[in-house]
Amino acid sequence: MRVPFYDIKGQYDDLAAQMDQVVHEVISSGGYVMGKHHKAFEEELAAYHSCKHGIAVNSGTDALRIIMDAAGVGPGDEVITTAFTFVASVETIMQTGATPVFVDIDEHTFQMDPVKVEAAITPRTKAILPIHLFGQLCDIEAIKSIADKHNLTILEDAAQALGSHKNGTYAGHFGRAAGFSFYVTKNLGAAGDGGIILTNDDEMAEKCRSIRVHGMGRERYYYDYLGYTSRLDELQAAILRVKLTKLDDWVKRKVELAQRYHAGLSGTSVHLPSTLVGNNHTYHQFTIRTANRDALQNHLKGKEVDSMIYYPVPIHFHSPYKHLANGEGSLPVTERVSNECLSLPIHPHLSDEQVDWTIECIREFAG
Repeated sequence: MRVPFYDIKGQYDDLAAQMDQVVHEVISSGGYVMGKHHKAFEEELAAYHSCKHGIAVNSGTDALRIIMDAAGVGPGDEVITTAFTFVASVETIMQTGATPVFVDIDEHTFQMDPVKVEAAITPRTKAILPIHLFGQLCDIEAIKSIADKHNLTILEDAAQALGSHKNGTYAGHFGRAAGFSFYVTKNLGAAGDGGIILTNDDEMAEKCRSIRVHGMGRERYYYDYLGYTSRLDELQAAILRVKLTKLDDWVKRKVELAQRYHAGLSGTSVHLPSTLVGNNHTYHQFTIRTANRDALQNHLKGKEVDSMIYYPVPIHFHSPYKHLANGEGSLPVTERVSNECLSLPIHPHLSDEQVDWTIECIREFAG
């Protein structure tokens, strides 16, 4: 049985009439930059997370870079984060001139280990960049307590955490700002790139809005900050508005599939992902661990079941970032998890039968 890892076309098929209509509307209007859909999407997405401000930008990477600039992160500063992440989390820190400082992760949730954070603080520490990985929040309350104690800024990397919350408090409320991604494979994916900044901080919002358009202030052609060109296209905003109407249904289905995986794989030798107490989990990924990861992936491939590895090589092993850690063994949990993790198909257009076939194949491999 064929089990694809993604089904982006399935999302389109769910909403084809609405998406075709809104795409035609935008193209025929001639209003392609920061039009009515752009403004409406910012307001709707901010409301979805109960945040005061939404600032839509070109990508999740730009969202992270802009919030760092707006928070004043720069040369000589240190930012605490993890090496088990997509590279954007780290490269944006370095682009400001600051230095990433890596701490290890928890092997069950893949999230930043708060116990390691306080020991990593130095007089140069400016901020903490907690990464809400795979669809749930990290232990953000513990991290916020440490940040408050040491008067540090929290900037949330929420690229994979749209709709994720802790006891009803959503990503975007725990620091000065949070950056989200709408890359095509996210739970809410654009027809290309896109991102948004959410914040309750009026000053941060004003700076981020300016920085995304060349540092321009309220008056055209007058510049307050060094900025970028990072506007979310009107076409992408319109598409995202349509998809947002289905997001809760899509996430609900993914949670059902995750529960099916947990029930079907319980008792096997594979390690199943854990959810922190108080968190909801939106399952951007369903990631298991096994010491025989590569063999299991090959076995699944032979059964026509797709899988993906996030992330096969931790950031501190890559040549541009090797100087940021002390080589192999410096982040033992991160390094072990990178060798063991495997993400299984979990998109809302999977059938129960496809998930059951995936489970059967894993159980067959695991004996």
